[in-house]
Amino acid sequence: MPTQLDNDIHRITAAITSPGQMFALTEVERRGVTMPAFAAAPPSLAHYFAHFCGQHRDALFLVDGDLRMTCGEVYDAALRVADGLATRHGVTKGQRVGIAARNSANWIVAYMGTIMAGGCATLLNGWWTGEELAYGIDLCECTLVLADPGRAARLEGHAHGARIVIMDHGTPAKGLAELWGEGDSAMRMLGALGPDDLATILYTSGSTGHPKGAYSDHRGVVSAVMNYICQTVMVLQILTERGEAPTVQPSALVTVPLFHVTGEVPVFLQSMALGRKLVLMPKWDVTEALRLLDKEKVTYFVGVPLMSYEMATHPDREKYDLSQCKSFAAGGAPRPVEHVGKIREAFPEGYPLLGYGLTETNAVGCGNLNENYMAKPGSTGLASKPLVDLAILDDAGRQLPMGETGEVSIRSVCNFLGYWKNEEATAAAYTDDGYFRTGDLGYIDEDGYLFIVDRKKDIIIRGGENIACIEVEEAIYAHPAVAECSVFGLPDERFGEIPAAVYFLQPGEELPPEALQDYLREHIAAFKVPCRLWQADEQLPRLGTQKVDKRTVKAIYAKDHVPA
Repeated sequence: MPTQLDNDIHRITAAITSPGQMFALTEVERRGVTMPAFAAAPPSLAHYFAHFCGQHRDALFLVDGDLRMTCGEVYDAALRVADGLATRHGVTKGQRVGIAARNSANWIVAYMGTIMAGGCATLLNGWWTGEELAYGIDLCECTLVLADPGRAARLEGHAHGARIVIMDHGTPAKGLAELWGEGDSAMRMLGALGPDDLATILYTSGSTGHPKGAYSDHRGVVSAVMNYICQTVMVLQILTERGEAPTVQPSALVTVPLFHVTGEVPVFLQSMALGRKLVLMPKWDVTEALRLLDKEKVTYFVGVPLMSYEMATHPDREKYDLSQCKSFAAGGAPRPVEHVGKIREAFPEGYPLLGYGLTETNAVGCGNLNENYMAKPGSTGLASKPLVDLAILDDAGRQLPMGETGEVSIRSVCNFLGYWKNEEATAAAYTDDGYFRTGDLGYIDEDGYLFIVDRKKDIIIRGGENIACIEVEEAIYAHPAVAECSVFGLPDERFGEIPAAVYFLQPGEELPPEALQDYLREHIAAFKVPCRLWQADEQLPRLGTQKVDKRTVKAIYAKDHVPA
């Protein structure tokens, strides 16, 4: 039965999306299907930046250590970078420009400048090894990569087809000096960019080994941002009616990497329209997070589930004033049900929230908030209106009735266009009627709430990072001493899941687990390296097809595992 909050959400969403209102809807065709879109959406991210940076020009936008920049200062720096990219580095419309750096004000300026020059912002995973970075560069045919010193050093000695330009952190004029221009390239590009132009590529690890490049046009990314803004306006209206709205400038603590879709779309891009201050944390530290929440009067926190739980259970939590923080959101991984009540108890001025979206949906999917989340803590919530069409499909693509488990599938104008130069994977990801198959198994209850129950793809989600089991297996098989292996996830209190592996050696070989881990760290990112390794004394169990029987392997070796 709908709650009062459900009714409020429906009432306010209907009001603000009606004809003539801020979020009035129109229709567009995507993949041969007519679907809703926002009538007043900017035609590109560059237009979006120009409009909202002008609207909030004097508002404080970025806090990066001692550096504090207004929206206008960030936009002016991006104008300079856009011109430098166009005139000094030859960037043209649609050209893939890789960004390989940790979170910083200059990461954001580089992203904006790339878009405003007409380029495609290609977000390389800042945690990758040099080998993985080189693979990502060549996969999406980046001709230019903006890399901070740490990532540039990793790339040394690894062949790739891009020219590296060093970007550093600190003030944009100094850290982005190699990208600085003085002309009006960005202003002229506004007349050339439109909704169908290429905007971004983000990398996603599915079940097929190496990461794939998920590319989107401006219409998809802008629509996703606008859908988040619509939801935030709706929630703010509800809080205002209840007398619970924040009394300070909206602000968010950025603990998630900006190269992930959560950091990019709902956190960074949405904030520009909200006049929301972003407080950057280059590396997670729970005590520092509590200090910044207090000092900067942060109103919105988002991170992987572990983060808000660590703050809620921190022994010094009471020393900090967190009363302005009204939302403790989580995404990227399931939040244990038992954490929900603990977070609400620890932060009585705010509520835990949960979002569900994917790289391929530009982070748009479902959300569960406030008292509804307390009532259904095992659910990822309702479909994110007004743009998301949520369905549960069987293997043939037929919609299943309420309560039946099938593949969670999402259809919206926000969805990505495809995987770069991988038409086979793109075709497999979409149904004929335009639904993106998420790879998650779930059901929708009588109130429309989604429950995720299992994973169809062979992936591990460690603290919000997707790890393809087959990619780790391929890295293990690359060691000449290994004959067989199997990689799987183990439950973990801190990260949700951690990678584990069982391996069997070639005759006469010796390879202790520690030595295999050292080898793997040279080839794959540290978060992918198995935390637990078992060396088998005999060949691994097999299926009738002669493939390794992964379920049996896991059942044998992980039976005594106790989550840390």
